[in-house]
Amino acid sequence: MLHDPMYLFICNLCINGIYGASTFYPRLLYDLLFDSHVITYIGCMTQVFGIYSYAFCEFTNLTVMAYDRYVAICKPLLYHTIMTIQKVKTLIFLTWLLTWLESGVGVALTAMLPLCGTDIDKLYCSNWAVVKLSCIDTTLINSYGFILTFSHVSQIILILFSYVNIVKASLRSRVERRKFLQTCLPHLITMTNFTISIVFDVMYARYGSNTSLLALRNIMSVEFLVVPPLLNPIIYGMTLTQIRKRLMINLLRPLGLGCYE
Repeated sequence: MLHDPMYLFICNLCINGIYGASTFYPRLLYDLLFDSHVITYIGCMTQVFGIYSYAFCEFTNLTVMAYDRYVAICKPLLYHTIMTIQKVKTLIFLTWLLTWLESGVGVALTAMLPLCGTDIDKLYCSNWAVVKLSCIDTTLINSYGFILTFSHVSQIILILFSYVNIVKASLRSRVERRKFLQTCLPHLITMTNFTISIVFDVMYARYGSNTSLLALRNIMSVEFLVVPPLLNPIIYGMTLTQIRKRLMINLLRPLGLGCYE
């Protein structure tokens, strides 16, 4: 019942959340337990790759989900013809492949830089924090960063364009409005929360002061790593009827109440 395209994309979103949290929490717990604030260079670059691939995958997956909702609401009669299971598998595969390529190129360019410092003023390793320690010109890595920024801003524009058309279609009937509120509103909440936290972190890392509002900066810099993996399952689990029903069935079955299925 939950093998429809929308649920597979939600599953991929939650898997990516676990992946992103796994790049942050183990190292944080190690630092807290052993009072250690030192990380190896390879460990730092591995964390950079994991965190950035998580962020890129989140944006790309949200874009694919917006396309899926656009087809479902604006072209409902063609939905199962366009969004076949094979196409869904291909989109999920390409999401991860492009994400890892983007992150791999960025980490490779950063690894080529000789460093003149060792102190990173964040709770985790970020690409820009490492680049700032470089002894040489960083025009190449900065240019690549702007290309990635343009790419993912374009994805946000595509999402907004999809939702403009979705809202127009939803105004035509009560059924479409109900479908919009149930399946699209969680997606908008997820995208808005993630985008705001990412934009704040990027802008503050590049242009903010290292001394002012330190507590706020630390909280916002980890918000996109901490909140979405916890919030997404709750948002989608509570608002989508099929997921909520399956969850209740699985909870009630051990109590001998499986007849409600």
